[in-house]
Amino acid sequence: MPLTVADIMDPDPVTVTPEDTVEAVLRVLRENELPGVPVINSGGRCVGIITEADLVMAGEDADLHLPHYFELFGGFVFLESLGHFEERLRKATAALARDLMTEDPVTIEPSVSVQDAARLISRSKHNRLPVAEHGRLVGVVTRVDVLEALTRD
Repeated sequence: MPLTVADIMDPDPVTVTPEDTVEAVLRVLRENELPGVPVINSGGRCVGIITEADLVMAGEDADLHLPHYFELFGGFVFLESLGHFEERLRKATAALARDLMTEDPVTIEPSVSVQDAARLISRSKHNRLPVAEHGRLVGVVTRVDVLEALTRD
């Protein structure tokens, strides 16, 4: 019988809530030596994820300049997406997990085969996926979990 995500996931993952402070999130990540953590609401639904990438503004996102623009007929025409700037600004000034998290994260169901999990992790370029059943978080599966399971087969 082929292995499923339920067979290899961590069924009791560390989580944070949208109301947790950024300091509390950092403490959870540091104390548990995690590169990311699911964000769940009071009903246990996975509403987001916070990873190291959300915590560090690097590369193009490190420069928090106003989008380039030019004036035309007394108005401004922006040459870059204001939405992208607003997202960077929100994360740069985050006080709570809800401001920092990536909403609607890629999730996987516990009944999915390990092979399909490997494909999803590869396509999504994520190292860890929240495992959700009917929207509620039931675990976390990592790239390492999947690789170990595939090498056991």
